[in-house]
This record gives sequence, structure tokens and C-alpha cells, in this order.
Amino acid sequence: MGVDAGARLTAGTGPLARKHDYDEDDVRVRPGRRGSRPRTRRRPAHEDASPGLVTAVDRGRYRCLADPGTDGERAVTAMRARELGRKGVVVGDRVALVGDVTGAQDTLARIVRVEPRTSALRRTADDTDPFERIIVANADNLVIVTALADPEPRPRMIDRQLVAAYDAGMAPLLCLTKADLAPPDALVAEYAPLGVPYVVTERGGDLGELRARLTGRTSVLVGHSGVGKSTLVNALVPDAERAVSHVNAVTGRGRHTSSSALALELPGGDGWIIDTPGVRSFGLAHVDVENVLGAFDDLAEGAAERCPPRCDHLQDDCGLDSWVEEGHASRARLDSLRRLLASREGEPE
Repeated sequence: MGVDAGARLTAGTGPLARKHDYDEDDVRVRPGRRGSRPRTRRRPAHEDASPGLVTAVDRGRYRCLADPGTDGERAVTAMRARELGRKGVVVGDRVALVGDVTGAQDTLARIVRVEPRTSALRRTADDTDPFERIIVANADNLVIVTALADPEPRPRMIDRQLVAAYDAGMAPLLCLTKADLAPPDALVAEYAPLGVPYVVTERGGDLGELRARLTGRTSVLVGHSGVGKSTLVNALVPDAERAVSHVNAVTGRGRHTSSSALALELPGGDGWIIDTPGVRSFGLAHVDVENVLGAFDDLAEGAAERCPPRCDHLQDDCGLDSWVEEGHASRARLDSLRRLLASREGEPE
């Protein structure tokens, strides 16, 4: 090897030195796939990004409120930045926005960061689907909207949505609609052992009790089509203009009128409601038994003391039976827990 060539290698120059090029102040620098330009895993901090709240998602575009809750609050359309990778963005997410965040017509901002979520409502397509979908993030309440008639109540669907609420760490609320068509007593009695709060509404009736339970919180409305979700939304937020469906006289089911989740601020800024599309199934393949049990304080203590690890609490020799027999909890509560756990398998029909 000549002196000149050796000098070039020592100095880090020449063709053989290219694979050793690096910046001592950087980390994990490597050539890009399509060229020799170095690339790093470091990402910009975006310390000057504006805070945002995602209120709607439509075909890869995100409707956000920039600087929510301030005098400068404004609607912004954004796209997801490449640096987020496969991380999903859903309605209710708190995000960081860069680019054009003025909200002017035909402008586009970028979502560069999704802040940690306080809750995430999930479901799968069915109980065998390993892929879970996050429907809404950062909500406090899950309002399970169920008609008392037209269409008839579907308790197994209610059970599954309760399980989803407990798994997400959200407070459930039963909203029983169309009380002018049927009394609520039987359904209320069925869920009384669970201690789930409920409100009863009727067409054209007063929604004061429901509003009081939604004030100061972010609440997600779920339910199958035709139960009156959109009617409630239009009454709670008069300028929402959500389309209202009718129930098929033959099948007893409504048709889907809301095609995507939408966050709406209650009048006076006293909270948020998120309307979701009507669902006909609510898969729970992702749910952990312990997350459901955690909603039953009186039974969770017994499970920790009497049950072996990974007990599903459905078998005949489950320690919760002796716990109940000794008077630590009621049989009705245990039966309700088991009904919810059993609802994780099979279709909700």
C-alpha cells in the first residue's frame, strides 16, 4: 500500500473509508437504502409544536382543534407525519401540530406526536380477530345507548360494551331511550347488581339528567343502529346535524347513518361527547380477564385470596364461590361478573 493511500485511510478519506464514516456527536448513523447520505434515528423534538385535539378522521386527514380551550382555539386540518410510523391517530387523541396551524382555508398541518393516552376504547371485528382497533382515546365515560323498544334491547351487546368500558378504564353509563314505547323496569333490574348508573329518556323529553352526567367530562356514545344516538346528539348539541336513521320493520335493525366518530363540544364548553357509528358486533378478543374483574372490588379481593393464577372464574371449582358463600359478596354480583366474562366468547346476538 502506498503512503498516499495509507494517509487517506488514516484521515478517514478514500473509497474504503466510506463504510466507517460517522459523526461523533450523533448516534446510529447508517446509509439510507437509496443512497449514501447518512441517516439517524434521532427525531426533531418539535418543542415549538402547537397542542391539538383530534375531533374527526376522514380518509387520512385529521380534523383538529389547535390550542384547544384557549382564546386562540381554531380548527385545523392535518396529516400524519411520516415519523409517527405505524402509530395510529384516533378521535380524542391529544397531539402536537407543526406546519401551517393557522386554520386558513386549503392549509395543511402535520401531526408529529401523539401524547400518552389516559384511556383507549378498543374492539375487535370478532372474538377470533387478533387485531384490535382503537375507536376513541382519552374519554372518561362510555355511554351505552339502548332502546327499550324499536329495536328491542340486546342485553348481550350491552354486556360486551360494559366489558369494553371496564377494560378501557372508563366509567359506564346506561342510557335507555324510547321510554315512551316501553317501560325500563325489567332492564334496570337486570343490571342493578352491577351498580351501573343509568338514565331513561323518551322522545321529546327532558335531557337534564343526562346532561348533568356528561358535564365536565368526555363521553363516548356507543350502541347499535336505530337506538337513538344521533337523536340524542342533535338534542345535546343543536348544531351537530347528525343524520337520523329509521328501524327496518322486517329485521328490527337500524341502518348506519354515522360513518365515522365525531367529537363535539357541549354548549358552553362544559364537556365533550363523541358520537360513534352504529355497530352490530363488538369483538372482545383483546380483553384481559383481570381488567374486567378489577371493576368488581368486592370480588377482586376474593379472587386474589382464593383463586390460582390465570383463573378464568368460570369453572366449577373457582374460589369465588366460597368467597360468596362466606358472605363477602353477593351471589347476584358473581353471577353478573360471570355473565360478562362469558360474553367475551361468541356473537352478541
